Amino acid sequence: MKSLILALQFMTRLPLPNIKVSERDFAAAIRWFPAAGMVVGLAVWGAFRLGAMVEPWLAALLGLVVWVGVTGALHLDGLGDMADALGAAHKDSARIGDVLADPHVGSFAVVAIGVQLLAKLVLLHDLSPDHAVWLVPIAAAARIGPLVWTLALPPLHQGLGSLFRDGLRWWHAGLWGLLLLVGVYWAPWLVIAFPLMGGWAWFVKRRLGGISGDSHGAGIELGETVLLLALVCWR
Repeated sequence: MKSLILALQFMTRLPLPNIKVSERDFAAAIRWFPAAGMVVGLAVWGAFRLGAMVEPWLAALLGLVVWVGVTGALHLDGLGDMADALGAAHKDSARIGDVLADPHVGSFAVVAIGVQLLAKLVLLHDLSPDHAVWLVPIAAAARIGPLVWTLALPPLHQGLGSLFRDGLRWWHAGLWGLLLLVGVYWAPWLVIAFPLMGGWAWFVKRRLGGISGDSHGAGIELGETVLLLALVCWR
């Protein structure tokens, strides 16, 4: 239970009680990232349904605002940092590490975050209220990725990523993957989550050489948007 609360504290901005934990408890929190995603999805679904009582654009706007708010824009920050780093690496690949460590926001980050928000807004607008419940497994599936990437890729630097690795085993990721496969029975489009996870791992390994908090966040954001696109197109 401590690890679940820690996962919710780390992945969301929900008001939760402070608890005393060990380093082992904190490391184990990554096992519950997909569960934290379910909570995120439930919040977005509720906001979307509320707005849908008025009109589609309000549903999309409320859903997006809650999506950003409940996560504290944590993953958007990672997406922006990755965009800046990859943009800088276009001319000098040696600059990737320096740009990732730079707290300032560049033009690539602004564009990437803006496009990401617009994509989610438009896709939410095109989402039927009857299918909006699938926002819950979408948010959960996107957060299975960090389990796989943490296990499959070397950490880019010592930090939270390397700490989380100590609290994770392949069978944890396998159990969440099995639940995702069960969901594929009712929603075949969810199967795209598997190649998405593998593709992002390959891309990050090729461009960065390892995984970091920023590439985790970027992978979650892109995973959510692609899965949302798959849902809208499938129906």
